[in-house]
Amino acid sequence: MSVSSEIGRLREVILHRPGLELRRLTPANKTQLLFDELIWVEKAKQEHDMFAEVLRGRGVTVRLFADLVETVVTDDEVAAELIQRRATPETCGVELVDRVRGFLRDLEPRALATHLIGGLTVDEVPGAGDGFAGGLLGPTAFLVPPLPNSVFTRDPSAHLYGGRVLSPMYKPARQPERLLWRTMYAAHPELGGRPIWYGEGTHDYFPATVEGGDILVLSDRAIAVGVSERTSPIAVENLAARLFDAGEIDHVLAVELPMGRGTMHLDTVMTQVDRDAIVMWPRLGEVSRAFRIDPGGGAGPASGEGTMTVREEPDLVRALAAAIGVDELRVITTGEDEVASDREQWDDGNNTLAIAPGEVIAYERNVDTNRRLRAAGITVHEISSFELPRGRGGPRCMSCPVERESLT
Repeated sequence: MSVSSEIGRLREVILHRPGLELRRLTPANKTQLLFDELIWVEKAKQEHDMFAEVLRGRGVTVRLFADLVETVVTDDEVAAELIQRRATPETCGVELVDRVRGFLRDLEPRALATHLIGGLTVDEVPGAGDGFAGGLLGPTAFLVPPLPNSVFTRDPSAHLYGGRVLSPMYKPARQPERLLWRTMYAAHPELGGRPIWYGEGTHDYFPATVEGGDILVLSDRAIAVGVSERTSPIAVENLAARLFDAGEIDHVLAVELPMGRGTMHLDTVMTQVDRDAIVMWPRLGEVSRAFRIDPGGGAGPASGEGTMTVREEPDLVRALAAAIGVDELRVITTGEDEVASDREQWDDGNNTLAIAPGEVIAYERNVDTNRRLRAAGITVHEISSFELPRGRGGPRCMSCPVERESLT
């Protein structure tokens, strides 16, 4: 099982169906939890189910994240570790923590998985509101914080070649997701055993963060990584070094992005849609810089020589073509003019999920971009997009490919 491109036929993917965690959003907490608006959860479920059915209809094995968590928490030791890490004195207070942990231990695996992802409030734990902390916090206060961004399975776990990145996340609202993914991979009988290229270990503090939305597997010998608000240049350098040492790739293309919500990850401004084609926000070349990172000839820091060489690339599109391995790259832009392109970039027009060369899933709301993709010979499967985009993520953001067929 491996992922060696962005466009090889997709065989297996992890999704997360919207659930309790999105019901926790309120006007008061939505910004802290990284949402622009509240979600109509039932509609979001319908849209997500449509997304999953399109994938299944194309022969893709779809695994749901909550089901994977449920599987591993049938093991009492795994369940106890997750409960201890999710319900802590820092989230519950010393007087309530044992009560909360006991409540979670008594749940059946399905309900436990639901609350590990969806969180837990004071009024859901019998007697929790009677004491000092619970009484002052109030019935709707979180004792286990919810993880409403779990629908975006791309970011906490990116599969590269025969291994994976366990992403240390930048925003506090998303950082606990890594615990669930790390534990799931370690304990699941079918998904463990792969090397971890970055994010190894059980510690929580990673100052150099990286998120899967910033990582594009351009070929079997090169990746692109966005240097963004959420992915540190130190993480890019360290990930590159690990992949070089393992002999997995020949170079990394680092793409510096503007720091902002509209350009939070590389895949919000660019995705690959065919062997020789990308869809790209047309202003990307004006607001970004690209750097090619290659293995160096030095023997490491002790020798005084660098282990990598870096050069700035004057032309992003040419640099992408070289990494993909084509002489010329077709660039399909978002929208027809600056206003349309900015609108559709904001609505994830660039954030397509390739399920085979020249075949992608996209949001139906991006009419201009989808028309341009079709005019370029790309098959576009449109999915409903009234509620799912409210967290600023498209089909690629909502998918964690586990296996793709090789292009060679």
